[in-house]
Amino acid sequence: MLRKRIKASMAALAAAATVAVAVPLTIAATASAAVECAPAWSASAVYTGGNVASHGGKNWRAKWWTQNETPGGNSGVWDDQGACGGGGTPTPTPTPNPTCPYAPDWAAGTSYAAGAVVTYRPNGKQYRAVHANPGYDPTISTYFWQPYVCDDNPQPTPTPSPSPTSTNPGDRYVITEAQFNQMFPNRNTFYTYRGLTDALSAYPAFAGTGSETVRKQEFAAFLANINHETGGLVHIVEQNTANYPHYCDRTQPYGCPAGQAAYYGRGPIQLSWNFNYKAAGDALGINLLGDPFLVERDPAVAWKTALWYWNTQNGPGTMTAHAAMVNGRGFGETIRSINGALECNGGNPAQVQSRINSYQRFTSLIGTTPGNNLTC
Repeated sequence: MLRKRIKASMAALAAAATVAVAVPLTIAATASAAVECAPAWSASAVYTGGNVASHGGKNWRAKWWTQNETPGGNSGVWDDQGACGGGGTPTPTPTPNPTCPYAPDWAAGTSYAAGAVVTYRPNGKQYRAVHANPGYDPTISTYFWQPYVCDDNPQPTPTPSPSPTSTNPGDRYVITEAQFNQMFPNRNTFYTYRGLTDALSAYPAFAGTGSETVRKQEFAAFLANINHETGGLVHIVEQNTANYPHYCDRTQPYGCPAGQAAYYGRGPIQLSWNFNYKAAGDALGINLLGDPFLVERDPAVAWKTALWYWNTQNGPGTMTAHAAMVNGRGFGETIRSINGALECNGGNPAQVQSRINSYQRFTSLIGTTPGNNLTC
């Protein structure tokens, strides 16, 4: 087109003036439509946050780990990136906040130090890393990232991210290794003291909220319930293998990618069911849905799943076990949150008493009182 215009006579150019006006628009439209399609989405492939695949004439970006969840479906996993292969105008890339020049685009798999600020392109918003992490999705791993409102200041100085309910977050109570060994004299060597202490960073409010008495009571309550669930930290996996295939809820959009019988009870809290593995993994920034066996291979991961349940899940109760201890509801309410449907209200008083006995022994060992409301 440009070559013809150079060779045309002045008369021809004048006569075609009205056509020439439209030429730049035609070129721009062609350029905007020429979006290359990413590799085609495959139901058998595994995608992690930030991966892009094409499906139905569009590019799609995965928000987090996924397999066999169709782009454009109702799973909420995929972000529409616009048409590709000449099928229309692509979705424009969000413009960074002009007052946040220090917030580069987040990139999956990139290591971020505490205090780093990024722009998350799928929604155009900024997030600040409150804990160092290897590139977890800011919209999923809320322990590692928090929403951030940009200002005119330079890169902010990292600040601690304690629980908002913690009265003294730097004064977490931690049992000693000698106390740990005394509590669990016959424990499996898999359940290490180091694994427990390494896992504590995942939930700063645990044993770090309230008075010293409350902090000690919470630690004792957590370990007493764990003691009951695992026979004194002896069992790593659920002993009744007949239950294994029943923990796959196939109605979930993500299914059971590790296999139907892969989501049996594991770890201190005996985490089970595919939806619990996915929820715990998303919260911790670990792909437990795809690799549930990690809970029985890595002591720190095993302890983290127990802390995830304790701090974030109500179970059959009305509050988390953590909330029960820091809000004065007592040890009995933690039993309700963990196994209340089967044990509380007279369901199995012997099991309830077994938990109470462990709790009373542990509080005595670490030098505090058990408090009120011990039963459920």
